[in-house]
Amino acid sequence: MAPAGAKGAPRRPGRLGVLGWPVAHSRSPAMHRAAFAALALEGWSYQLLPVPPELFTETVRALPAAGFVGANVTVPHKHAALALADNASAAAREIGAANTLTFEPDGTISAENTDAPGMIAALGFDPAGADAVVLGAGGTARSAVWALRAAGAHVAVWNRTPERARSLEQAFGARLIERPEPADLLLNCTTVGLDDGLSKSENTLQSLGLDTDLLGSYATVVDYVYGSRETLLLAAARGLGVNVVDGRAILAEQGALSFELWTGLPAPRAVMARAVVEGSS
Repeated sequence: MAPAGAKGAPRRPGRLGVLGWPVAHSRSPAMHRAAFAALALEGWSYQLLPVPPELFTETVRALPAAGFVGANVTVPHKHAALALADNASAAAREIGAANTLTFEPDGTISAENTDAPGMIAALGFDPAGADAVVLGAGGTARSAVWALRAAGAHVAVWNRTPERARSLEQAFGARLIERPEPADLLLNCTTVGLDDGLSKSENTLQSLGLDTDLLGSYATVVDYVYGSRETLLLAAARGLGVNVVDGRAILAEQGALSFELWTGLPAPRAVMARAVVEGSS
């Protein structure tokens, strides 16, 4: 799968940020600030942009006048980001969600999805021919299903609301399942685990339709949720000897692709990944 976007001539510096609700947990500011410092880029900044859904479109359209040249987009705005864009990449259109917006000099808004290639890169192996179970049906799940199908994997989708998952079946040929089942790959694309209120791994597993025996049947478990430490889902999987992919690794990979779109420069991936883990700013 070709990475989203392409590096070209360096773009004009300006403000960047991440739009979400909630967004206080995001490590994106630390990651991008570390990249600016590593490349000695002046005039660039990156900040949190907490925006409720009802104010999303109004806020985004006001950003260019405030000096913004781009923004990342996280839960729950990825569908809305694509809808308001003036133009979008083929991948973003096919996925139906965008996580990266670029405010062009002519005033247009361009949408891209770096989640999909970022996840494949974070896996560290080719998923062609693998059986994968995706939990969730939102914008993140759509990018995961699209990426896996494009890479040649066989994908099944489970969501607590089956009607929401049906669009993934229709759009990408994913198979709907009534409950999670054994597979090579399990990907948590829900927000379960984002709330520290779930203090026991058993509660987390139950919320995802899993149990310990089923979790131990997967070769690799991917959790898009991330925080200051490994999520309860990944800790439980690791304890069972399962290979795990942390959401922080996905964040670093998709962030590097966004960085290259905005700056036109090769991203310092090792620096960005380290900043995500350390949480430095």
